[in-house]
Amino acid sequence: MTAAGRMVRYARRSSGMTQRELAQRAGIPQETIARIERARIDPRVGTLDRLLEACGWGLELEPRLGIGVDRTVIRRLVAMDPAERLLSALATDREHVEFARALRRVAE
Repeated sequence: MTAAGRMVRYARRSSGMTQRELAQRAGIPQETIARIERARIDPRVGTLDRLLEACGWGLELEPRLGIGVDRTVIRRLVAMDPAERLLSALATDREHVEFARALRRVAE
């Protein structure tokens, strides 16, 4: 089963609907829903979103765990005690404020 098929089946079942009920709510033929759930076809994003929305679910863009994450920064922060973490956060906030001021000056 494809990821889209698993998502549709999970959303449909968790909302307590049959394929026929989902078809009526989403305005998509029941046969199409069956083919999506059986991985016979891969739906377009708009169709997938419409099916999930009819179940009370939705699509969201999220980064994949572990991809693009610099774990060295996380380890360094976890190793700090709470007071050190607070001081680090305050310093970072000051840097952001100064950066925003510099951008405003350049834009003027």
